[in-house]
Amino acid sequence: MTPDMIFFDLDGTLIDSNGVWLQVDHDFLGRRGLQVTEEYQYVVGHSIFPVAAQFTKEYYHLPDDPQTIMDEWQAMARNAYAHTIPLKSGARELLDKLQAEGRPMALLTAGLPALAMAAVERHGLERYFCGLFFAQEAGLEKRDPQVYRMAAERFAVPCQGCVLLEDAPHNCAAAASVGFQVVGVYDDFYAKQWEDIRKSCHLAVKSLTELL
Repeated sequence: MTPDMIFFDLDGTLIDSNGVWLQVDHDFLGRRGLQVTEEYQYVVGHSIFPVAAQFTKEYYHLPDDPQTIMDEWQAMARNAYAHTIPLKSGARELLDKLQAEGRPMALLTAGLPALAMAAVERHGLERYFCGLFFAQEAGLEKRDPQVYRMAAERFAVPCQGCVLLEDAPHNCAAAASVGFQVVGVYDDFYAKQWEDIRKSCHLAVKSLTELL
């Protein structure tokens, strides 16, 4: 099947950024004398910014409002997104290959738009994409199947004609449930759930270089 659209996730799929968020969590809570729990890490790792901030406030009974929490997170991560986060192995080569083949591509990310754009601009990724779809602007988490229906509709393509490259297991499963062909991409952040990714995806790769 020749896809109508190839969607790429950003964090953990095209850029090696998930470790940055682990450090942000530890530093943010450490400033308040708190520790990251496994439950907390799991929830915020699967959430868009506003949901994660509200959960953080409630989980740790913080006096900070969600916007203040998001502003602090963004300030802590901004430098990394603008200057230090690298592309994952094979990302540039795969994008070049697909572009040379005339494949239509778009970005589909749950990342904070300002940070995502900082990484996109740093690595010159925008030239590869027909457009960028931010789950946060839709007010939905990427584990919600509706995100993928909306993304397909945005680009006027059927869900059954879409391919998604994604590292998060729940997102892979959600996209597959609406008819997307899903390529699971390994990331250390979800290492313990690799078997779940393999089961829910049509193809699973340890590196983007395998797709070259």
